[in-house]
Amino acid sequence: MSAPRHPSMHLADWLLLVVAFVWGTSYGVVKDALAFYPVLGLLALRFGITFVLLSPALRTLSTASRRALGGVLCAGALLLGIFLCETFGVMLTRASNAAFLISLCVVLTPLAEWAMLRRRPSRAEWAAVAVSLAGAWLLAGGDYRPNAGDALILLAALLRAVSVCVTRRVMRDAAVAPLAVTAVQAGCVAAGSAVIALVFARGQWQPLPTLAAHWPFWSSVAWLVGACTLFAFFTQNYAVRRSSPTRVALLMGSEPAFGALFACVWLGERLSVAAWTGGALIVAASLFAVVPWRRTAANRASEAVNA
Repeated sequence: MSAPRHPSMHLADWLLLVVAFVWGTSYGVVKDALAFYPVLGLLALRFGITFVLLSPALRTLSTASRRALGGVLCAGALLLGIFLCETFGVMLTRASNAAFLISLCVVLTPLAEWAMLRRRPSRAEWAAVAVSLAGAWLLAGGDYRPNAGDALILLAALLRAVSVCVTRRVMRDAAVAPLAVTAVQAGCVAAGSAVIALVFARGQWQPLPTLAAHWPFWSSVAWLVGACTLFAFFTQNYAVRRSSPTRVALLMGSEPAFGALFACVWLGERLSVAAWTGGALIVAASLFAVVPWRRTAANRASEAVNA
């Protein structure tokens, strides 16, 4: 028989599915918030609030090694790149497109694992890459030239795959707590967005909307900070320590379905049959990519128990 999974692993799986739902809603919520405030200002506000709330956790990094601290800062820089690409991408494309295209990170993650963690993808995972790319082609309406927003979302998907692997390395150090990693990541995104706005795009740094006259904006900010940042990133960092990057990516594979449904309900977006088919192919590839990997891991565990 195969070795039973630890209860904390099951908890991490369920929490990641909740994160997939929460992040699925974020595309529509960000789209709403950008109607009131520019991209860089919104990122600085969202992650600045998160950093302040989590700053007490930074004291736990005092016992971490220099290598671990460097890895945490690298994870923060990657997250800055991800959110710059994602948020500008959402502004330039449909929220439903963004939700589907970001799921390409699921099939890009095995490739990143191969390059960074020396785990070679199986034939099934290569097949999943092809299926997912076909889905992205259908989602784009059969056009080989994606718009600027879609291209930024695809770049964000690649950065997400690299980020999960880097975070996996960082979380191997027992002295590095998930809350502290989340705090550093938030600080990097907030500081980076503010610097870019002040130096290169001063028009992105504007007075904040008033609470009384713009309560929908502040409601969006509250959801983005509380659910999509504090809860979601802590949970992902917690789960990466207890699983592989590919498994984490798989469990996040339902994010595009939640995102597209939320965009249809919340923003009134409508997708063509071809776009829904493409999105379904991407989600199916996300599931297909990891099933053989999970079975292989289970077989190895079983052999170890029976040896």
